[in-house]
Amino acid sequence: MPSGKIHKLLAVPGLNGPDVCRWLAHYDLDELVALPQPVLLELGWTPGQIDVLASLTQEKLTLAEQWLSQSDTHHLLLYSDPDYPELLRQTKNPPYLLFVRGDKSLLDQAQIAIVGSRHPTSTAKQIARQFAAELATLGLIVTSGMAQGIDGCSHQGALAGGGKTLAVLGNGLQHIYPKQHQALAEQIAAQGALVSEYWPDTPPKGEHFPRRNRIVVGMSLGTLVVEAAEKSGSLISARLAADEGRELFAVPGSIYNPQAAGCHQLIQQGAKLTTCVKDILEEWSFLQKPGLTLQKDSKKNAQTGLFDSAMLANVGDEATAIDTIAERCGLPVAQVSIELLQLELAGEVAAVPGGYIRVRRA
Repeated sequence: MPSGKIHKLLAVPGLNGPDVCRWLAHYDLDELVALPQPVLLELGWTPGQIDVLASLTQEKLTLAEQWLSQSDTHHLLLYSDPDYPELLRQTKNPPYLLFVRGDKSLLDQAQIAIVGSRHPTSTAKQIARQFAAELATLGLIVTSGMAQGIDGCSHQGALAGGGKTLAVLGNGLQHIYPKQHQALAEQIAAQGALVSEYWPDTPPKGEHFPRRNRIVVGMSLGTLVVEAAEKSGSLISARLAADEGRELFAVPGSIYNPQAAGCHQLIQQGAKLTTCVKDILEEWSFLQKPGLTLQKDSKKNAQTGLFDSAMLANVGDEATAIDTIAERCGLPVAQVSIELLQLELAGEVAAVPGGYIRVRRA
């Protein structure tokens, strides 16, 4: 795409890489965005995406172009670009675009995701920093979401160990959230990269953060959960890793610590009990050799028991409310909401006014 000219298609949120490539096999960019609403709906666009396209102003495009031109370290990667991270490309719902601030080449290097509680114990903070530092010295990129707690500690540990780290944000790169990580974000941009699928001026929103987890996990060979409560949002990342067939590691804790209950649950369901970096190296023998490579069977250890696809049977072609789905499944609404999010991220269902519908593929 020519520098200084961003097509308005890219401002549409939630575009899936393979979908866009399929559309562009039949239409050029201008033809695609000029299609009438019924045709776009038939192609798989959501009403919300169509509304964004209709309300798009030239000012928004200009602001994004200005952000890209501000620095040589500001980048836009498209799904079709050779620099797009290959492991993310292999996932079920890869974003069509990524904005990057920092070293874009790191996105396609061997990574491990480290996730956990936003309100961890002091012990968990120490563990996250130590694991991140040791893994970084091996040459692995430490990837996380720059949230409070374990995310921040993981980035700090990697930097302290002299390594590289990637932070995937749930907002545009013109914003830093949380605010207390402003200095950390600058360090990451200098010694790694900040990454987002959201337009640069997009503010942080609650629904963005679970979605960014698929990128954290998708770029990584495996995911390490340091501390997570039984209903922790970190379990979303764990479920995504399991669904993509990526390695899943969990650090155990005290049976009296509710913050460790989620990790214990993951271990019971097949995640590897991890007490030191050696436990990870046993799964990844290539890390013990000079130079890292992505030549690894990412489907080796699929943890299928962590992802309940039976939920699909309760979602049809007409919008079904979450309460109704929960009643049919005999499960709490909170648990059903998490399961539906997994299915949405996997491209199996879509959120619409009134609930969820099944995504039918041609």
